[in-house]
Amino acid sequence: MFRHIFLSRATSTKARCFGTQAVTYAKPRTAIVMLNMGGPQNTDQVHDYLHRIMTDRDMIQLPVQSKLGPWIAKRRTPEVQKKYSEIGGGSPILKWTNLQGELLCKQLDKLSPETAPHKHYVAFRYVTPLTEEALQRVEQDQPDRVVLFSQYPQYSCATSGSSFNAIFTHYKTNKNGLSNSKWSIIDRWGTHPLLAQTFADNIRQELAKFPEEKRKDVILLFSAHSLPLKAVNRGDSYPSEIGSTVQNVMEALNYCNPYCLVWQSKVGPLPWLEPFTEDAIKGYVKQGKKNFILVPIAFVNEHIETLHELDIEYCQELAHEVGAEKIGRAAAPNDHPLFIDALADVVHTHLRNGLKVNPKFLLRCPACVNGKCSTSKQWFRELCN
Repeated sequence: MFRHIFLSRATSTKARCFGTQAVTYAKPRTAIVMLNMGGPQNTDQVHDYLHRIMTDRDMIQLPVQSKLGPWIAKRRTPEVQKKYSEIGGGSPILKWTNLQGELLCKQLDKLSPETAPHKHYVAFRYVTPLTEEALQRVEQDQPDRVVLFSQYPQYSCATSGSSFNAIFTHYKTNKNGLSNSKWSIIDRWGTHPLLAQTFADNIRQELAKFPEEKRKDVILLFSAHSLPLKAVNRGDSYPSEIGSTVQNVMEALNYCNPYCLVWQSKVGPLPWLEPFTEDAIKGYVKQGKKNFILVPIAFVNEHIETLHELDIEYCQELAHEVGAEKIGRAAAPNDHPLFIDALADVVHTHLRNGLKVNPKFLLRCPACVNGKCSTSKQWFRELCN
């Protein structure tokens, strides 16, 4: 992993060897902990990845979960392994997150020298490097400040909430792990203008691949991971935050094309947010619409749900099945320069404005049924005081 070299700061340095050359770098002053779900780097990790998901009650609630969750994970492993094999054998999310973190910290060192050096730590929820492992590395480095930075731009209790609850659980059982660092939280940032401009630029690039005479009629389908309706009815803010991002993107595009917000990746028989991406494509084709661009509006980097579900299952297989002329897919933000600028601005603004935790983050859903949320949010309130 790339390390920043700071020759001007002589204290608290360490050395690592790259081949025969020793590289010296300073103790980080600010740790940026990048929270995300993660993805298996190889097919051998798929079972454990699924097991962690299916036994996480913040992510999904199942009857007799301690038994049913492991059974589902074991049953689905071969099918999911096959999908990862079809996209190269593993998820690229770790590669992209590390690159984003390196570029982010490089910019922050210039924008905010008073909080430099900055160092990123990847904290995945369901696969290595796990959240607990990332926190242990932060503890070893003993930075002056720790910023917990959710890589889900739009907040959901099932994704962002699960990552933050994992941090609470870690320190609940490892009380001696907390350092004297000052802690703060960036829990959502889906309305940042540079995020909208990133998606808009990627959409323009994809639109350019369509024949000019058909370009203005291409339907933009903003596709986000769906959510069970019972979570929505409890008050999860995710759907409204996704909608806000979509509106910002369309405003950046000057509403150049027809568009619709759709939902993907439903799991299980219970009712989820609709319309589903697949059903929306089928419905529009029946109406005589033949050209589409799928926009992964809730994902900041490529992974199984973009590279397989969108690219293979929809852009290729479904397009052929329903007779669509062309289904394109806008790239995820990845290392787009505007997106790196967005990340840097989000963190830089956070470091400057003194708001350690968003009051919205500390507010439970009105019909919350997760007792852990109450104690977790109170713990974060005290941690970030």
